[in-house]
Order: sequence, then structure tokens, then C-alpha cells
Amino acid sequence: MGAEFGQNKGGGRLPLRDFWKKTIGIDNRLLRVELAIYLFMKTFFLIVVAGLLVLQVSVFATRDKTAGDGKASETPDSAGAPAFQLTEAEWKERLSPEAYRVLREHGTERAYSGKYWDQKKEGIYQCGGCEVDLFSSEDKFDSGTGWPSFTRPLSEEVVGTQIDRSFFMVRTEVHCARCKGHLGHIFKDGPEPTGLRYCLNSAALTFRGD
Repeated sequence: MGAEFGQNKGGGRLPLRDFWKKTIGIDNRLLRVELAIYLFMKTFFLIVVAGLLVLQVSVFATRDKTAGDGKASETPDSAGAPAFQLTEAEWKERLSPEAYRVLREHGTERAYSGKYWDQKKEGIYQCGGCEVDLFSSEDKFDSGTGWPSFTRPLSEEVVGTQIDRSFFMVRTEVHCARCKGHLGHIFKDGPEPTGLRYCLNSAALTFRGD
């Protein structure tokens, strides 16, 4: 005679082995449901992470293509000036560490830390990489952001743009058309007459006073 435990449908006591058999059966079903949910969530998480990694790799691959790593080239760009390309070793020798980080690695300086964000002098702002003229002080304005801001470049041909999807955002990146050095980003919240704000890094610029 087996031990009795629990209540059966007829009001009697269930044998202990049957009680544990039913209990374990319920636990196993719950365990299988929990395991299925866990595996689904883990798979979903891995798919999301993989997608983000692929997105970041594609962004950096695009940047590498625009940055260029060959010797200086004499192929004319859209502005008519010879393209300016150096090896990464030559860029590091030519630029300061901060300028290299911004121009060649698409870095961003801290707000209010650059030397041109509040400059009022009249003159021309040049590319810090190849010294081509890019922006005029006449188009500079105080955006209140802590970065030097302009409504437009000297001409559309001296700058280039591309979509920047880094940091889980979609922005319009602006770079020097001649050397492909990263300058900053363009936003549609500027004053008239263009309604644009070319938000640039001081480290990506040099200044030539009038």
C-alpha cells in the first residue's frame, strides 16, 4: 500500500507518487513555456545587436571611403581645385591630435571648448586639413550651441555632404570637398536667408583675417 497525499476528484486522498507526478508535470510545462520565452527574447536581442553592428560597420566603411588613405592626388574636385589626399601617417604628422580626431576620425569637440565659437573677427574660415576657403565671417552667427555656426558656405562646391547614422541618429554630415575632412553637421534650424545651420568644429578650421 502506497502512502496517500493530496485530494483527488472523488474527495479521497491521492497517492503521494501520483501527487508528485502531477505537480512535476505542471512544473515541467511551466518550465518549457519559460524556456521558450527566454530563447525567443535572447534570439530577438541577438538579432537587434547584430543589426546595429552591421549598421555601424557600414557607416565606418562609408567614412573610410570618403576619408581616403592614398598619396596626394591631383584629380580636380567639384570646386576645380586639386583633390588633397594623404596617407594616415602623413595626416597625423600634419595635424594636431585634436584636429586629426575631428577631421579624419569624425570626432566632435565639446561645446564652448573651441577657439572660434564666439569669435567676432572678420575674415575667412578655411579647412584645417587643406586650407581651402570654406566659410565667411559674414555668414557666421551666434547659435547659442557652443560651436561656430554659419548659414552657408562660400559656395556649394567647396563642401560635400553625406548621411551620418552614427550614435543611433540620422544627421547630415558636412565635409571639405577637397580633402574630405569632417567639419560638422547641417541642421534646418538656422536663420534667414537659408534657414540652415552649419554647425562646425573649431578644430576642423583655421582662420584668415581680412
